[in-house]
Amino acid sequence: MDRYRIKERTESACKNIPKTLNIRGQLMSLKPPVVMGILNVTPDSFFAGSRQQDESAIRKRIETIIAEGGAFVDVGGYSSRPDANEVAPEEEWRRVATALKILRDDYPEVPVSVDTFRVAIARRAVEEYGVAMINDISGGEMDENMFETVAALKVPYILMHSRGIPQTKQQSTDYQHLIEEILLYFAEKLRTLRLLGVSDVIIDPGFGFSKTLDQNYELMRHLNDFSRLLECPLLVAISRKKMIYNLLDTTTEESLNGTTALNTFALLQGADMLRVHDVKEAVEAVKIISKLKQG
Repeated sequence: MDRYRIKERTESACKNIPKTLNIRGQLMSLKPPVVMGILNVTPDSFFAGSRQQDESAIRKRIETIIAEGGAFVDVGGYSSRPDANEVAPEEEWRRVATALKILRDDYPEVPVSVDTFRVAIARRAVEEYGVAMINDISGGEMDENMFETVAALKVPYILMHSRGIPQTKQQSTDYQHLIEEILLYFAEKLRTLRLLGVSDVIIDPGFGFSKTLDQNYELMRHLNDFSRLLECPLLVAISRKKMIYNLLDTTTEESLNGTTALNTFALLQGADMLRVHDVKEAVEAVKIISKLKQG
């Protein structure tokens, strides 16, 4: 499997697509790159500092994301860590709806994405609360109607690479050619999405999902291939993940410096969006790299 073949398959899917997103009828430029602040309305997300459940904590987190320069708030009600419990659709909706109501009523100017692999959650979030984007960790694999639903809703879609379900994702790390296989995965799914009329697709290589520590770093080293060959906006989500704290022999709580180092590298490799817990540090990295690139 070579990259010329991948390039041939992707040309009609993403050719000459500008680095902008249609957010509720307004074009948002991704130059300079933008930062997405994570709002986890869960009791068990892998980084304890990101868990916000009551209305007061949710409101405080939103205000922090805005004050520190976040362009999006990404709301998730289902933890994707391998040992997390299954969450019923009704419970996932209850969690995210609490945050979405606050965002709609008190922060209507803030673009919101919802982190879900379920069509029912995605549809209600857009139709009832005006959510601007869907962030799907399964790439449409866990709900076969996701692609058609996103096309009908006419919202941008974050297409992530993974294998299996969150609880078993780390059991599927057998690749013969890691980069080529992931590029081909995106090329085929992008073609399907384009044929359905989905014009705004953001690529997320899926760091920490179905990849070993070494594979995550191989993927990071080749990040520019995804921006260059797929020619779609590129999102990087490595904030405080195991690939950082396991390598550094530290903890999630102590992995901010490593996160910033990797985010900086990702920006140099063409990342257009950073999904993070620590918005201020990511925004500062964007400003510095953008300044360096002006020369």
